[in-house]
Amino acid sequence: MLLSLLLAAEDMGPNPIAPENKELLWGAGSFLVFLFVMRVFLVPKVKKGMDARYGDIRSGHESAQATRVAAQNDVHAYEEAVAKVRAEAAARIDAARQTLDAERQAKVDEVNSRIAARRADADRELAAARAAARGEVATAVGNVTARATQLVLGKSPDASLVKRAVDATMNGGRS
Repeated sequence: MLLSLLLAAEDMGPNPIAPENKELLWGAGSFLVFLFVMRVFLVPKVKKGMDARYGDIRSGHESAQATRVAAQNDVHAYEEAVAKVRAEAAARIDAARQTLDAERQAKVDEVNSRIAARRADADRELAAARAAARGEVATAVGNVTARATQLVLGKSPDASLVKRAVDATMNGGRS
């Protein structure tokens, strides 16, 4: 039965799937022409375009890297400038603080010297007033003592004796 099927297959005529020789020849010729056109004209243009695009991308990356480095340098320079300005500002503030401290100290010293001068004047006035009051008190005590002694004893005491007693009492018992 297999043989009969094979014989029947030969009687059917040409195979519709199998190409003929002239179709193969035309296909191979058109492929070779297309291959030649692609190889000679299209591939170099595509390669040139790809190389140009790759070069543009590479130059873009290089310029971006250069810009990044320049920006980092600018940032570094800016930070250095800010640090210098801050240091200068701190120095100025310290100088101003020292100046103000010196002026304040000078004014405090001036006020203290005026206070000391006034205190010395007041001490001198107080000492003079105490001396004057002491003399007046000593005189008044001497008069009272002399009068009391005269009233008690009936005779006037010696003025030098009363003066010594009053002076000894007023000096705290020192004579």
